[in-house]
Amino acid sequence: MTKAANTSDVIILGAGMIGLTQALTLAAHGLSVAIVDRADSADLVNPGKDARVSAINSASWNMMEAIGLADQLAPHGCDIDKILVNDGLKPGKLDFTPKDEEGPLGVMVENAILRRVLFEAAQAHDAIALHMSSQVAHCERAEHHVDVTLEDGPILSAALLIAADGRGSRMREEAGIIMAHWQYDHNAIICKVSHERPHGNTAYELFYPSGPFAILPMRDDDNGLHRSAIVWTVSRKDGPALAQINRRAFEAELMKKSGGFLGQIKLITDRATYPLGFHHSSHLTADRLVLIGDAGHGIHPIAGQGLNLGLRDVAALTECLVDGARTGLDLGDAQILARYDRWRSLDNLMVSAATDILTRLFGLPGETSSAIRRMGIGIVQRIPPLKAQFMAEAKGETGDLPKLLMGELV
Repeated sequence: MTKAANTSDVIILGAGMIGLTQALTLAAHGLSVAIVDRADSADLVNPGKDARVSAINSASWNMMEAIGLADQLAPHGCDIDKILVNDGLKPGKLDFTPKDEEGPLGVMVENAILRRVLFEAAQAHDAIALHMSSQVAHCERAEHHVDVTLEDGPILSAALLIAADGRGSRMREEAGIIMAHWQYDHNAIICKVSHERPHGNTAYELFYPSGPFAILPMRDDDNGLHRSAIVWTVSRKDGPALAQINRRAFEAELMKKSGGFLGQIKLITDRATYPLGFHHSSHLTADRLVLIGDAGHGIHPIAGQGLNLGLRDVAALTECLVDGARTGLDLGDAQILARYDRWRSLDNLMVSAATDILTRLFGLPGETSSAIRRMGIGIVQRIPPLKAQFMAEAKGETGDLPKLLMGELV
């Protein structure tokens, strides 16, 4: 397919990290893709538009290696060699440290860098046509094809429509897919900080009744400044105020929450706040339509698995479509879509439910609740097989893994 053609194998709505990765995995297997997004290209790759960082677990990193992007991301990433979990600053901790031969638990990458690398790779690929700054005027999912009419005139045709258009997915709504959803009484405050002492490639997750406080390792800057990302979950009513207090007062609050084990902390970016919620779709497919990433599910960031859950969708859908294409099936065939729905629905539900339970469990106030949590942390710490299972979950290496998550093309 040439970049000017309006017919492709699939159409993807959404040029976020999940949509772009999906396009690249499909293109790596010889399928042609059209991507539509209302964002301007310059805004999409503007580092000032997204201060967040993401933990790409080891299974998801395998997929980046398989599609040839790991070498571009590695110079910007920071390996996660250890995860340390604690109930606030109280005695007793749970640490996840893989053996040397197992490699890191994952890699921390700034969202802006990940999005830029993905976008530039998609731009350079002959099998991917990008339609940026484009709004969908009309979408028709007919018996044998999908037609997407853009507001500026072009009509795109394909066998399948993939919705990667986020939590407020228009395509999910138009398909009438039922979604369970609720808001947590939480806001997340996101920022980046410098600190006196090196983090030792350790991700810290400190649980407080008001919400988890995460310190996520980042690569030192060019001047050797030690850096980390903060994801601080606070009550919804406190979020705006904490994000607006003066810099010195905010840094003092960070020191209080962290206990000062990294030395003096300095804020090096603006603070952003995000409301936190949960949503889970009853189905991930409809006639010639598939949901991936946040279009199908959204979870609390308590375990840092939101992006990885979407990347598992990408890997599974790629395998379903490539296998279907090789057997001569129409890419929108009900058999292909049913396989994807079965494969991903249960895993998504289990992870979503687990993060919701964790959020509620660690949010219970009082010394009794704290004592129970510390007892649970201690039990996991002292039982190697149980600890190994939790570590495998963190690495994304459990369940029925698609080939891409094992580092292999389909």
